[in-house]
Amino acid sequence: MENLKNVDSEVYQAIEKDNQRQNNSINLIASENYTSLAIREACSSMMTNKYAEGYPGRRYYGGCEFVDIVENLAIERAKELFGVEYVNVQPHSGTQANMAVYIAFLKPGDTIMGMDLSCGGHLSHGSKVNFSGEIFNAVTYWVSPKTYELDYDSIRALAKRYEPRMIICGASAYPRIIDFNIFKKIADEVDAILVADIAHIAGLIASDVHPSPVGTCDLITSTTHKTLRGPRGGMIMGKEEYGRLIDKTVFPGIQGGPLMHIIAGKAVCFKEALSNEFREYAKQIVKNAKALADCLLSFGFKLITGGTDNHLLLIDLRDEGLVGRDAEKLLEQQGIIVNKNAVPYDSQPPTITSGIRIGTPAVTTRGMKEDEMKEIARMINTVLRDKKDVKKDVLSLCQNFPVI
Repeated sequence: MENLKNVDSEVYQAIEKDNQRQNNSINLIASENYTSLAIREACSSMMTNKYAEGYPGRRYYGGCEFVDIVENLAIERAKELFGVEYVNVQPHSGTQANMAVYIAFLKPGDTIMGMDLSCGGHLSHGSKVNFSGEIFNAVTYWVSPKTYELDYDSIRALAKRYEPRMIICGASAYPRIIDFNIFKKIADEVDAILVADIAHIAGLIASDVHPSPVGTCDLITSTTHKTLRGPRGGMIMGKEEYGRLIDKTVFPGIQGGPLMHIIAGKAVCFKEALSNEFREYAKQIVKNAKALADCLLSFGFKLITGGTDNHLLLIDLRDEGLVGRDAEKLLEQQGIIVNKNAVPYDSQPPTITSGIRIGTPAVTTRGMKEDEMKEIARMINTVLRDKKDVKKDVLSLCQNFPVI
């Protein structure tokens, strides 16, 4: 990065310091991962210069023959990866993918129903501080107060009471399998459109580690940068019959020109995810999450739902004399990166929380396996319980498993 260093030393230094931070810390944020060098090269390519409003073969600018190739590759690879008829790879984020779906099928004031933010849902599933809760009449379902798992009978009752036009199933902090088939039955009973937001579990679904919503849900939205291990961005999938309406809503409805350098990275991501190596990687993510959960339980930590079926777990700190904000800071000071997170029926505000969310996609990308999860659990216990220094142990582990 000599050019950057010469042109803007301040930005260069910040990037270099973050490179060091990423290499020398253990990243347990469930929504983050490390892309391959190939994806990084695609995302920093000259395609960042190209304005390409419209779609392949139907652009509003000249000179799009090569970006058309890239976008078509991304679309066809995503279709193959997930087994779907239609894909739009232009959304800049998962939230914009959700926005496109909502605007395509709903009118302002229509009722939508999604998982409550405090129970593991996402801002864009109806939170009052988000467009989804401001534009639409948002009703949220909660998890069981006993098991903290989805209570499908309660969700059905809520749906029958409010008769939402759209139901969103999916989460950003839910450690168990989501039963798309039951959600479909509920949606059919109230004549609702069913949308699966698989942003967190897309890589697991693509590798058959989690049940797929394809063929069950009407529409599917996702990000590409979590378990899918691609660049930061969004996508929409579904049946071909919805394609024209979705395309029109993405552009010109809510976005202008797509980020063609990022779409190039998405194309590479989908090719990588089609490999047997990626399938084994996805399986290891879940193995690592279960191993980490088991070790934390053996230390006496309380986990929401008692464990995990996917890539993440939630530590309930209410019996530890800690809040999520303080636990996050304590761990970060030692080079262990997590995020504070609400637990179901949390009495603390979102800026403080009573829990922390932990995920294994990033450490699995670095090549860590079950033995390393045991070591990480030990370090978390040492930091949060004993308030002792583990910086040397963290650095040693990071040096043994460098970020590529």
